[in-house]
Amino acid sequence: MPAPPQPGAGSAPKNGANGSDPRIGGPPPRSKRRWLYAVLVLALLFVLMPFLFWQATWFGRPLDDAQITKFLDDREHPRNAQHALAQIEQRIESPDPSVRASARQWYPEIIRVAAQGGDELRLTAAWVMGQDNSAPAFHQALLTLLADANPMVRRNAALGLVRFSDAAGHDEIAGMLSPYTLPAPSSGTIAARLKPGESVNTGAMVGRIAEGNQKTEVRSQVPGTLDRWLVADGATVLAGQPIAVLDPSSDMVWEALRALYFIGRADDLPAVESFARSSSGFPPQVQQQAELTAQAITFRAQH
Repeated sequence: MPAPPQPGAGSAPKNGANGSDPRIGGPPPRSKRRWLYAVLVLALLFVLMPFLFWQATWFGRPLDDAQITKFLDDREHPRNAQHALAQIEQRIESPDPSVRASARQWYPEIIRVAAQGGDELRLTAAWVMGQDNSAPAFHQALLTLLADANPMVRRNAALGLVRFSDAAGHDEIAGMLSPYTLPAPSSGTIAARLKPGESVNTGAMVGRIAEGNQKTEVRSQVPGTLDRWLVADGATVLAGQPIAVLDPSSDMVWEALRALYFIGRADDLPAVESFARSSSGFPPQVQQQAELTAQAITFRAQH
């Protein structure tokens, strides 16, 4: 059998400038190297960007005292202030008395944020203040927030007051068991975005209202499920006019039932018991809590 041809002995002519065959070795062309680098950079970005987004939105990253103080005073980046509030709440709930005591230095700032911050900050501050029922200043601030324009702020304030054994937010909590009527934020022609049966998160856009060249997004301030539109798609609506009805979310119902376990009244029983039935369509934990709440209300009414 003849031996295979050796390089340089009867083989094909070489095409490389240095006499090497670019098909079998040698450095790749520059265009290929640039393409390889671009692919590597793109792959790195696919990994790095989700991590950076997670870092920016995760409130569990620990902050030291100086960072909490700085973040609470950050008026341009509300999420930083939210991060600081979440970290303070973790300190309030710590089993270590010294850690719990360290949170008190920011109590005046929390009350300031509850009074002056945006919607997200006010509702977060209301939630944090409800975690320490030993602070009279928090109690008074929560009572003030019961008149807030944002329904979620009012709800968090009402739930927080239960920790103070204060039933001042009873009506707000009982209302969490009922459908929510969404008002039009402005006047104009409405264009529906969601259909009945679709889930709605807090801040989700359910439609738009156009008036001339100006368009206003219709966003829900509470979570739930779109039950029905009260106006036809393309209809003309007025600012403040009821335009849609949302059924309450299971989380809101569960929180309300837990609060009514302590402050519920006899006239709350029909609404509470409706969630205890298997036909309610809510998760088992909601049905179980409804049963416990109904029992507690009945016991108080009888004694």
